[in-house]
Amino acid sequence: MIKQSKWVRAHTNIAFIKYWGKEDETLILPKNNSLSLTLDAFYTDTQVCFDKKLNKDILFIDGEEQDKKALKKAQVILDLVRKEAGIHEFARIDSKNHVPTAAGLASSASGLAALAGAASLAAGLNLTKEELSRLARRGSGSASRSIYGGFAEWQKGSSDIDSFAIPIDEADWDIGMIFIIVDDGRKEVSSTEGMRRVVETSPYYDGWISSTKEDLIDMKSAIKMQDIVKVGEIAERSALKMHALNLSANPPFNYWSPESIEAMRMVSELRKQGYPVYLTMDAGPNVKLICKASQMEELMEKLLQTFHKEQLVMAKPGPGIQILED
Repeated sequence: MIKQSKWVRAHTNIAFIKYWGKEDETLILPKNNSLSLTLDAFYTDTQVCFDKKLNKDILFIDGEEQDKKALKKAQVILDLVRKEAGIHEFARIDSKNHVPTAAGLASSASGLAALAGAASLAAGLNLTKEELSRLARRGSGSASRSIYGGFAEWQKGSSDIDSFAIPIDEADWDIGMIFIIVDDGRKEVSSTEGMRRVVETSPYYDGWISSTKEDLIDMKSAIKMQDIVKVGEIAERSALKMHALNLSANPPFNYWSPESIEAMRMVSELRKQGYPVYLTMDAGPNVKLICKASQMEELMEKLLQTFHKEQLVMAKPGPGIQILED
């Protein structure tokens, strides 16, 4: 018997308050709460089919079969779904990825969130958003937040049961982001390895944890007031602190490229010109600009003086996980 889901879509999210470090690597429990904005520009569509004719799990991304390493995270979610549903068939996963993979653009967030939705649907499980968030988290921590549209907070919790994301704000106000893609290749130090190294060796890690709690309170207040300046300032501070931790690790590492520095310089220049523009960066060289959605077109014109058109992507707040109709 074949159990096949409809296509499920999940969008990427970009953390405004970063999570950097795991309390439990197996369960993917973070050291601190984080807060993100789900965006409309990048997303993953996934379909899952449980089929007794299969003799192993297989994963196709954009029509190409993936290796065992790529399949590993997906199998964590598949195994949890099989256990919950009481089924034993192997699965075929088909994904269409509208995000460059492993370049600090949150491809794992959209990919694993879409998989959680599609796998549970194929298995006949009727999961709540909270349960989907918990399930997605087991594949990738940031995927827990992509279940929701707008702003979402991943609550670190203390166990598998209470570590999940909750919706914070629909972000139906004047906020947008511009992605400056300076490199869409794979990074040398993975997020998992980077976090582990920082937690184990950075002398500043305790300061990160304590200051992040304050940043989170301030961020939620700024979002409630729809204050783009405050939101941007706090997000930029959170990102730069995270990257400072990487430089303080032993051995130190860095995700920035020369073009990253140039993008950061431009953000500073745009602020001098009066635009409320702020940057955030994840585990990769690409720079994301937080700005007013109503000013994105004119900001694009200015950025095109330095960057190529194909390097720039505008994004607005995006929706939560969706089941696509045929």
